Amino acid sequence: MTVAFLAWYLLYVVLSGWARGFMGIKLLGDINVGLVLGLLQFVSTFWIAWAYSRHAEKKLDPIADKLRHEVEEKTQ
Repeated sequence: MTVAFLAWYLLYVVLSGWARGFMGIKLLGDINVGLVLGLLQFVSTFWIAWAYSRHAEKKLDPIADKLRHEVEEKTQ
């Protein structure tokens, strides 16, 4: 997921620097491709954070809870 996001971000940066004509294409009024792709960067960031949160809650938190209880039992 990290590699995919970094590639997506790098694509945005490269397009911003070397494909200004493409990024400046107007889609709706003053909204252009660059603005839409920039906003999608935020959307993808929040989606990745949400997906990781769900993954951690289902897979990692139970393991961490089990380990914490084992350590607490040994220290008492």
